[in-house]
Amino acid sequence: MPTCTMSSSRVRTKKKTLVVEQSNDNLPLRSSGRQVRKKAAETPEDDEDTSEKKYRKCEKAGCTATCPVCFASAAERCAKNGYTSRWYHLSCGEHFCNECFDHYYRSHKDGYEKYTAWKRIWTSNGKSEPSPKAFMADQQLPYWVQCTKPECGKWRQLTKEIQLTSQMAETYRCGTKLNNSTKVEGSDQCAMPEDLRVAEVSDPWWYSMLILPPLLKDSVAAPWLSAYYPDCVGMSPSCTSTHRLIGMNKYFQPFYQPNECGKALCVRPDVMELDELYDFPEYSRDPTMYLALRNLILALWYTNCKEPLTPQKCTHHIIVRGLVRIRCVRETERILHFMTRKGLINTGVLAVNRDQPLLPKDYHNKSVIVVGAGPAGIAAARQLQNFGIKVMVLEAKDRIGGRVWDDKTFKGVTVGKGAQIVNGCVNSPVALMCEQMGIKMHKIGEKCDLIQEGGRITDPTIDKRMDFHFNSILDVVADWRKDKNQHQDIPLGDKIQEIYKVFIQESGIQFSELEEKVLQFHISNLEYACGSNLHEVSARSWDHNEFFAQFAGDHTLLSSGYSAIIEKMAEGLDIRLKVPVRSINYSGDEVQVTSTDGTSWTAQKVLVAVPLTILHKGAIQFNPALSERKMKAINSLGAGVIEKIALQFPYRFWDSKIQGADYFGHIPPSSNKRGLFSVFYDMDPQRKCSVLMSVITGDAVATIKQLDDKQVVQQCMAVLRELFKEQDVPDPIKYFVTRWNKDPWIQMAYSFVKTGGSGEAYDIIAEDIQGKIFFAGEATNRHFPQTVTGAYLSGVREASKITAS
Repeated sequence: MPTCTMSSSRVRTKKKTLVVEQSNDNLPLRSSGRQVRKKAAETPEDDEDTSEKKYRKCEKAGCTATCPVCFASAAERCAKNGYTSRWYHLSCGEHFCNECFDHYYRSHKDGYEKYTAWKRIWTSNGKSEPSPKAFMADQQLPYWVQCTKPECGKWRQLTKEIQLTSQMAETYRCGTKLNNSTKVEGSDQCAMPEDLRVAEVSDPWWYSMLILPPLLKDSVAAPWLSAYYPDCVGMSPSCTSTHRLIGMNKYFQPFYQPNECGKALCVRPDVMELDELYDFPEYSRDPTMYLALRNLILALWYTNCKEPLTPQKCTHHIIVRGLVRIRCVRETERILHFMTRKGLINTGVLAVNRDQPLLPKDYHNKSVIVVGAGPAGIAAARQLQNFGIKVMVLEAKDRIGGRVWDDKTFKGVTVGKGAQIVNGCVNSPVALMCEQMGIKMHKIGEKCDLIQEGGRITDPTIDKRMDFHFNSILDVVADWRKDKNQHQDIPLGDKIQEIYKVFIQESGIQFSELEEKVLQFHISNLEYACGSNLHEVSARSWDHNEFFAQFAGDHTLLSSGYSAIIEKMAEGLDIRLKVPVRSINYSGDEVQVTSTDGTSWTAQKVLVAVPLTILHKGAIQFNPALSERKMKAINSLGAGVIEKIALQFPYRFWDSKIQGADYFGHIPPSSNKRGLFSVFYDMDPQRKCSVLMSVITGDAVATIKQLDDKQVVQQCMAVLRELFKEQDVPDPIKYFVTRWNKDPWIQMAYSFVKTGGSGEAYDIIAEDIQGKIFFAGEATNRHFPQTVTGAYLSGVREASKITAS
């Protein structure tokens, strides 16, 4: 999504002053502003002259209305369907006469006070001009409502005085007396023919003849968009919304606020995105109708994300006067299907009945095989099946989840052997899925004491000072790389050392031994983030994704584990376990997938959602072979490895020292010990169970590779006993040590850009081949690599591409 700053022209600023009277060259006025026409019916001769005058057509070029009828009927001398000196055109089929125009616009007429009162409100809240036509469209046009009887569905025009509500639209049936909600007795009202104007509304030319775009009243999106001019986001300035955001999940922020940028998965409510313009080019000149409906749909989804959002659930919230309401209701289906396909709505763990797919039959004529049942593969399969597409998942391992793997054998807590932390929850699909499942996310506090071996807690001012120096070094790296190309790239670790030495020489500052150790802790933290020793990581592109909007907000611990989400998403899918794929042949009309035991399947499309290491070592043979360009991109990314250790104790020996913090740091005694148990996480937010989890990063991963689990635990316990030297630390009663690097079907934690590479490699790997072979996974997501969120979103992305292809 774009991260541009809001256009000030669409954002509310100071209140406008009221313009009391405006002359217009198109209005029947003298320069003085007084009426030109004589009063009607002054003499009997005037009546006779009027009856002899020729019937007047609408002057709007292209208008098909040969006999206009005034919908307003406001003036005593309203032309009805007779003669008027001028017909004012709102749409083909909706006109008002000059007499009704005068009734509201002329200061001596009865309707003038009502018009000026409306004008004051419109001018105060809106950006567009409060013209007489806008008044008529907003206040005087009759509402149209559709019969909800399944076998009917005809549109009926309401009388002008009836105010349409969403409840009324949801239950209306032909013949209902809306003032007392009773049904007219007698003949079947549904048998009455539909107004002929209704059929014209769907034609493209009808919309092109619409004078003013529709502005919704009481839109569900209004509470989110109060900082914008309503008419710039598809809402009427004359209406104050009755909707509130009470009880809304704080992580749901689908719309950018004015002057806000850099927030992932946000849309600008006043601007169409590029992919929206591509699919809906007819709204490129005036996007108001599209924005009104898109914003409404998005708001409705976040209001209730636990059930599928259908066109039927949206239409009764579309409150706008005139025939254009019919057009809005019909367009809602198109827009909703587009947003569903793109994964903006109707996503997450949501599952639908196979006989009620989310997309129409035009999309169902495909068959898809997904290779890999990790978050990316499962997300894609879930989306595709919900769309009505036949899909099958092949997984080499004996379980689903890939690098999501939770251990539930620890008493009272779930410990993730892989991912378990959500980095930034605002608009995160993980937060959405937790809301759908009723799972609580535990916010990780900011407090993290750094404890030295020997048991002393490091002075926070030293930590802050060294954190500042370390970030200053990274700022110098960022400045250095501005004019560097890939061939001038060097390892990040080398560049950090180089800048550090220059800083020491030029500043004359000498860090203490403790400060040097704290600096090593921060380097270790960066190796944790990159998944590798920094001497393998690109100095030019190590944080390439930071150039895109990232997920903001809290960092949280999924206490129940990611597996609960993956398992829920996988319900009802056709998943075949213990089926390693050996080859993918896409040389023919259909794609043939063959497993290691020789079994073959065919499909029109295949999605490859396997770890980067599987592509590195060529475990799957492609025919034709992958292009040199794609292989170069694959090999330019590194496969980072992080290992974990979890320990359960008979009691919480750390509580008195840590004082409620969610985690604490371990200052390495030397640089060669960096990465060995640098951070310990308390795995129970309730502070009842006694489980700590730590990580092994950087060169320390190779150090423990030759050790058995018991030896790794002994080393970890030695560290804990140093950190809590003032007390007895009990032996663990249960533990695990991960060995991701030895898992033949995974062999990694997450990707990073190697020296000489670039973030573009993620996009190249993600490119499909001939519209047949597609790729998903965290190593295909340039914006959000290294995360379950990124993997999930890549699956949603590819499901959308497959569906549209």
